[in-house]
Amino acid sequence: MNRQQKSDDSIEKHPVERREMLKRIGQLGSALVFGRSFLWGERFVNASVSDSGTVTGNIPRRPLGRTGVDVTILGIGGGHLIRKNADEGMRIIHEAVDSGVTFMDNAWDYANNRSEEAMGAALKGKRHQVFLMTKMCTHGRGKKVGLLHLEQSLRRLGTDYLDLWQIHEVGCLDEPSRVFGPGGPAEALMQAKQQGKVRFIGFTGHTDPSVHMALLRERFPFDTCQLPLNVFDFGFRSFERQVLPELARQGIAPIAMKSLCGNGKPLAAGVVTAEEAIRYTLSLPVATLVSGIDSVEVLRQNVRIAQRFVPMTAAEMDALRARVSSDAATGRFEQYKTDRLWSCDQGAADKRFGALEQS
Repeated sequence: MNRQQKSDDSIEKHPVERREMLKRIGQLGSALVFGRSFLWGERFVNASVSDSGTVTGNIPRRPLGRTGVDVTILGIGGGHLIRKNADEGMRIIHEAVDSGVTFMDNAWDYANNRSEEAMGAALKGKRHQVFLMTKMCTHGRGKKVGLLHLEQSLRRLGTDYLDLWQIHEVGCLDEPSRVFGPGGPAEALMQAKQQGKVRFIGFTGHTDPSVHMALLRERFPFDTCQLPLNVFDFGFRSFERQVLPELARQGIAPIAMKSLCGNGKPLAAGVVTAEEAIRYTLSLPVATLVSGIDSVEVLRQNVRIAQRFVPMTAAEMDALRARVSSDAATGRFEQYKTDRLWSCDQGAADKRFGALEQS
């Protein structure tokens, strides 16, 4: 891959070569994500559709915390990318990039590693136009496994560096000792960053906000945190109420996910519309929303919503929360918060991923 290609201005005004990246490691930017009024300073452009059906127009951008990088408010989730087939995934990525989407999400284990392969193939010749993120899936197994996952992810994605690398799916009560203990995945994050293989680092999880808070109390230099944020979350084991304020205090960029609870069931049940759900999440102080998209049609719908996005007022948000309060209080649509997290069992992780780690 040609690292000398000029970086798209939507990602960063000046391309960062690996040697320059190494100089920047450990330096903190002065502007915090919540220190800038990005919610109200975005560019709003009405969506239009070309003869081919591609959505055109600008997607608002926000700063990714203290990184100095701006990303589009809509990101593409790797977990849904090839749910139909790899060809549809290719079309989603190509049209997303052509529509101006910059943020690309993935994880080492999605679709048994095939999602990274599909995204890498789709980004061939387009890598410089996107902000590329993936995640290690160590689940308590430490630095060595994390670094193995990184090398495999880089190969599958067809790149020699990541813009963002995160620890995937923290949610166990002993997570701080798993992450920060000797030889833990936090050491893998720092080593990869020092080597210039990743620019920024973070963690993700969707089960228990108290686990997020436990990790944040360690004051580790995370750049990002990915967490479930939707109108139902406010009324049940709320990440919005517990975790978002702490991210603001530490200047860590929030990356939202599960605006439709990861499966679209609230939409199918007629409880909310896609636009209500996405607008609510984007009206929170988040850098971007990773959206699960499994078809070009869903992509076009979500791009249109992002292009015409106007933040909800406080009154609108309160009214929507009140409307869904009975569903929210029971966790009916947020089963990822109530289901047992299989990855708390290291033996289960070894069994589940052992063969994939040999590929």
